[in-house]
Amino acid sequence: MSLPFYVSPEQLMQDKAEYARKGIGRGKSIVVVEYENGILLMAENPSASLSKIGEIYDRIAFAGVGKFSEFDQLRKIGVRYADVKGYSYSRDDVRAKALANAYSQAIGDAFTRELKPLEVEIVVAEVGDPRLAGHERNAIYRVQFDGSITDHQGWCVIGGSADSLAAHLQAHYRADLPLGDCMNLGRQALQRATNGEPRIPIQNLEVCVLERPRPGRKFRRLSADELGGILDA
Repeated sequence: MSLPFYVSPEQLMQDKAEYARKGIGRGKSIVVVEYENGILLMAENPSASLSKIGEIYDRIAFAGVGKFSEFDQLRKIGVRYADVKGYSYSRDDVRAKALANAYSQAIGDAFTRELKPLEVEIVVAEVGDPRLAGHERNAIYRVQFDGSITDHQGWCVIGGSADSLAAHLQAHYRADLPLGDCMNLGRQALQRATNGEPRIPIQNLEVCVLERPRPGRKFRRLSADELGGILDA
């Protein structure tokens, strides 16, 4: 009788992690940066129909890299989660921290229990609101392919060239940047992932903001014309 094929748990987890990293590494990076009036989310995205950044709730945005079908499904799950919680309790009770923890558990369960892990890395960002006690500050949470979760202040990078982009942001970021300066910084960071190719065209940029002064829903997607007016100024 032949012996069953055996793989140690440690090796299995290492293989899953390597598989997920390769899938995520093929995706274009996303930068999330705090500016004076909110949070900027910027990605290199040549597709006009597939969005890597989206709105979850009034003050909360989502960004994902990796396999589009997987992180887009997570975005939709987050929208339903936020809608149910806001309807059952109060819109003010919907928080990025609880949503990020839910994502962490779901992604971690898939990594541990499923044969194929999710090839995704996501960011959940919430702009602070001075009217809500205890939630005046911005919140940025990064959830990786194995479910590990970290919180960030100032900026966060996910995707294939995250290390190089993070080094650039760490060297050049300062608090309370105006939106235009913040967008230029984000574009410069993303440019580091293009290996010396020409500057990223504006039409290949996907840019969204969570604007603190904006009444009601804080999320806004910037058009190509608006980007051109700011970045080429």
